[in-house]
Amino acid sequence: MNMKRTLNELVRAVVDEAERNPEFARRIEEALGLQEKPKKPVLSRASHRRAPAALDPVELARRGELELRARLAELNLEQLKDVVADYGMDPGKLVLKWKTADRIIDRIVEVSIGRARKGEGFLSSGSPRSE
Repeated sequence: MNMKRTLNELVRAVVDEAERNPEFARRIEEALGLQEKPKKPVLSRASHRRAPAALDPVELARRGELELRARLAELNLEQLKDVVADYGMDPGKLVLKWKTADRIIDRIVEVSIGRARKGEGFLSSGSPRSE
């Protein structure tokens, strides 16, 4: 079996299962970044934890970079850091040490656009090419 046929059969099997199983479809959408992961319930946060994000940067990124940047510009430095922390945008724990809002906004925009576009390659509007 060639690679193209194997991949086509795999995709067909995933689509068939997603059509039959709403929970599976939700998990696929979540994995592709088409649906946000549900927030875990907040159990008593320790005093050293940051506040929840004031906005959803990935959803705003889906509407466009200009809108995302405009909304981020309304936030103060601590609120920007809350967004970074709440959305896991600082795996190396460096961004939270930054002192300039513009630098933090650039990082949020970069990560949010990447997440908003995740999976777009699977959603191209054209029909699959045939060989």
